[in-house]
Amino acid sequence: MCGIVAYIGFRPVLPVLQDGLKRLEYMGYDSSGIGLLDSGRLRIFKAPGKIRELEKKLENEEIKGNLGICHTRWATHGEPNEANAHPHLSAGGKIAVVHNGIIENYAVLKKKLLAEGISFASETDTEVVAHWIAKFYKGNLSQAVLKALEHVEGAFGIAVICEDEPDVLIGAKRGSPLVLGVGENESFLTSDVSTIVGHTQKIVYLEDNDVVTVSRAGFEVKNIRDKTVSREIQEVDNDFELVQKGDFPHFMLKEIFEQPEAIKNCIRGRLLLNDGNAKLAGLDKSLKELRSIDRIIITACGTSYYAAMVGEYLIEEWAGIPVEVEYASEFRYRNPIIGSNTLVFTISQSGETADTLAALKEAQNKGATVLSICNVVGSTIARTSNGGVYLHVGPEIGIASTKAFNAQVTVLSLIALLLGRQRRLSSVQGMEIVQAINSLPAAVEQALKLNDEILEIAKVYYKHTNFLYLGRHFHYPVAMEGALKLKEISYIHAEGYPAAEVKHGPIALIDANMPVVIVAPKDALFDKIVSNAREIKARGGKLIVVTTADSAPLDEFADHIIKVPSVNSALMPVITSIPLQLLAYHIAVLCGNDVDQPRNLTKSVMVE
Repeated sequence: MCGIVAYIGFRPVLPVLQDGLKRLEYMGYDSSGIGLLDSGRLRIFKAPGKIRELEKKLENEEIKGNLGICHTRWATHGEPNEANAHPHLSAGGKIAVVHNGIIENYAVLKKKLLAEGISFASETDTEVVAHWIAKFYKGNLSQAVLKALEHVEGAFGIAVICEDEPDVLIGAKRGSPLVLGVGENESFLTSDVSTIVGHTQKIVYLEDNDVVTVSRAGFEVKNIRDKTVSREIQEVDNDFELVQKGDFPHFMLKEIFEQPEAIKNCIRGRLLLNDGNAKLAGLDKSLKELRSIDRIIITACGTSYYAAMVGEYLIEEWAGIPVEVEYASEFRYRNPIIGSNTLVFTISQSGETADTLAALKEAQNKGATVLSICNVVGSTIARTSNGGVYLHVGPEIGIASTKAFNAQVTVLSLIALLLGRQRRLSSVQGMEIVQAINSLPAAVEQALKLNDEILEIAKVYYKHTNFLYLGRHFHYPVAMEGALKLKEISYIHAEGYPAAEVKHGPIALIDANMPVVIVAPKDALFDKIVSNAREIKARGGKLIVVTTADSAPLDEFADHIIKVPSVNSALMPVITSIPLQLLAYHIAVLCGNDVDQPRNLTKSVMVE
């Protein structure tokens, strides 16, 4: 969603902020802006659209100064135009604010300000914060922010500068990520660590209701009650070089092709070959508790939700534990029943998904142990949960998740193996599964060799306006995920269904203009799904089938057959998802779309 970078130090501020904006681009946005002190004067530059539109405004500007804030906005309050872009100014133009999140009581605060004669230049909730800080400003910006935030309800990550205090940068957070980067005589505030790791690896993770006052000499953190609190400086890995496209035209394609190495990194050191088991350091403290659980709830959103659905099948099949998968966005609102032996997992690539974080806190409030599966080290969900597992697949820049999905499924297979060995799997069965998991990178490598073949199929269908995706058992969630990928980046309507459900309604849509993608590897349900495929073909549907080597009798009537390598049937979703990712990618490219930054979408959804 929205992104923040702020800087105070000795360097020229404009290049630092511009670099930060470019590194925020992957998040998805519809406008951008910069606020900085130039020779003691606060200056603001804003533009709707891509960052290049903002850069045009800055081309002939000679900026002096080394304090500033910048922002990429994803519209919530008000359309994406220059007036609504951040930063927002207080009346009089002395204080500038950038903000991520939602101010829930902004209408009430705005009404009070209007009654006091304050006029507004935008439709945003953020401008209210700027005016409210100015209302309390008496020469101390830190105190004004503290007093203003006492009146603010909702989620926020903010950075604030003031023309009258050229040596002070203020940051504050509640429910929205904000970290402090600490360098030599310089500091950074950001909502995304990847934007500053090229400058420093020393990071302070701010907690909810922290307000940090930053100068060139150092920083001080207080809570909302004006009490000084201690926050540890931590070292983070420098993944700076990974955030490059290399020879690939898009990050999405690069990340699809990174999956063999990503899965290797995901399982490295976690498989016990001789014991037929998995070792997950993040779950070590919970091992005894894991033996006593009799029910698991997994909460997630979007792609992570479909990975969770695969995890449900894996855990129930290998460990025999009942699993429920819940949309995190619904979980906290339905008063979920959580017993003493219920374990809750949350899954989020970014670790900052607002709905998933809210579900996590709701589960903890009801006494549950909550474990997380995240990719971003030090993310809010990772730090808030009681334990968990990192994916270790490196940054994922493409908004449509690919390598994170298969890494999540891989981690869930490790968890299912661990739970299964505690309960019903023998050592021999465990060793077979370990070998199967170990084989995944090579099998994915083979599946990626189908790229050219899938491109040719995409050329046949990219002008169609509707797709149907079908699968059974483990491949029902794969069908859902495949449909999601297509609609996310091609803007073509697509729906995923359990294959047997097609005759309960969707079959009415089938005609010669309806391509149907069927995920049908040779497994115990193969004959069943072949029957479903025949029903589609009998009604004139175009069939694209993802299957394994022995595809008869599909060869007789399918329009296109994509043959992937065969692995353990429970792990096949990792393999069958690859052609669906490539199909979505090539169709979107042929449609002329911005694959890495599809319209209206954002990488990390940080508002509910």
